[in-house]
Amino acid sequence: MIFKLFLIFFKIGSFSIGGGYAIMPLIQEQVVNQQHWITEKTFTDIITISQMTPGPLVVNSSTFVGMQISGPLGAIVATFGSIIGGIIISIILYNFFAKYKSSQYVFQVLNSLKASSLGLIMSAGFTMLLLAFFNNSDFRAISSIKNIDIIAVLIAISSLFIIRKFKINPIIMMIITGFAGLFVYA
Repeated sequence: MIFKLFLIFFKIGSFSIGGGYAIMPLIQEQVVNQQHWITEKTFTDIITISQMTPGPLVVNSSTFVGMQISGPLGAIVATFGSIIGGIIISIILYNFFAKYKSSQYVFQVLNSLKASSLGLIMSAGFTMLLLAFFNNSDFRAISSIKNIDIIAVLIAISSLFIIRKFKINPIIMMIITGFAGLFVYA
């Protein structure tokens, strides 16, 4: 199990472009949909906790997923697996780009990778939106308006408005909405 955990996170870390939210659909596909190690709800909770803790989202998510699956050793293995591939690839790419930095082809490849990263980030955001508003990441959940969590929608819209209008620190906003959720859903 530990070796499989390492291989999955090594693959995720090695083949994810964009990091952060762009990697979330890859982690979800592997640990929720294919391996069934954790539920969608647990995965959403992991994303939320990973956002609130210091450090990169990918590292935090890998650590929390590994901890859920195999305890402290799983956390270490998943974290190491998710970063070692990126380290190796970064060293190779640095040498490559240093050699071909003025190539038009390299520039076009980078533009394509940026577009792909944006699509992955949007996919992760859409999945989070579905889970927050419909408690389900299946697109078909939208088909019935009766499934929508009105309170979650109101909290999201209020948070967006308050952060944009009053420039409140996002950490303070998360604390406030966390308490709001505690009172509303308790």
